[in-house]
Amino acid sequence: MATLIDGKAIAAKVRAGVRDGVLALVGSERGGGEPPGLAVVLVGVDPASQIYVRNKGKAAAEVGIKVFDHTLPETTTQAELMALVGRLNEDPRVDGILVQMPLPAHLDAKRVMRAINPWKDVDGFHPQNMGLLALGDPRFVACTPAGVMVLLEEVGCKLAGADAVVIGRSTTVGRPMALLLTAADATVTLCHSKTRDLAAVVGRADIVVAAIGRAELVKGAWIKPGAVVIDVGMNRPAAGAAGGKLCGDVEFAEAEKRASAITPVPGGVGPMTIALLLQNTLTSARRRSDRTR
Repeated sequence: MATLIDGKAIAAKVRAGVRDGVLALVGSERGGGEPPGLAVVLVGVDPASQIYVRNKGKAAAEVGIKVFDHTLPETTTQAELMALVGRLNEDPRVDGILVQMPLPAHLDAKRVMRAINPWKDVDGFHPQNMGLLALGDPRFVACTPAGVMVLLEEVGCKLAGADAVVIGRSTTVGRPMALLLTAADATVTLCHSKTRDLAAVVGRADIVVAAIGRAELVKGAWIKPGAVVIDVGMNRPAAGAAGGKLCGDVEFAEAEKRASAITPVPGGVGPMTIALLLQNTLTSARRRSDRTR
């Protein structure tokens, strides 16, 4: 039976470290007494986005990060949103800018993300930051894959030489995840919807990171005995499928019998994403402090 990887407990440790770092920064001459600042932009009334934004703001406030909330109506134009991002780029109080996705359909999310100052891109999605990660010289790393790396470290997973499979090639999780594992000397296979015989590929893996967004796509029987399984997925299937309850991309009950360690859904990767967002914001504030000494 697999060890459950407690993302809530590990995230709490990360947040405690951030809180200590904020106190040290604010109390130092170098910090000038200014806490890190995180600007959070929400456009529209998507219920899930509202919950995410509220949780991020609460977590930031708890560690001493000052939150600047910008809630915009659904009718916000591209020009209005771009103008706000421009002002936040220039605001010395703001160390990190987070524009909550998804945006309403009439807005161009790529244009918005590329307009954010890459030194304030605490989500790690700007092309410049993605490029630096690919070059092995990261400035900011996307929060979810960065959180996964912390989980793997916490459970003592040996990455060097390990066969790792990442399922899902999104720019927010799958691709940066593959780059991080490669940098840690794992041998990485990046899978997607066109991968042939996914079961066989997964069956060879010492580490499986599932991030494709399809409920229980990865069957427990595919998991190599002793593998470490990180389930990034968070799906709410229709009533009748998986009992209609929130579930991941991995068939948890069966995978738990074969894996050595596995993340639950919820309570696994999710808490780490917010924790690493806070850590990135603190990192940005420290850099700002260094530049203004």
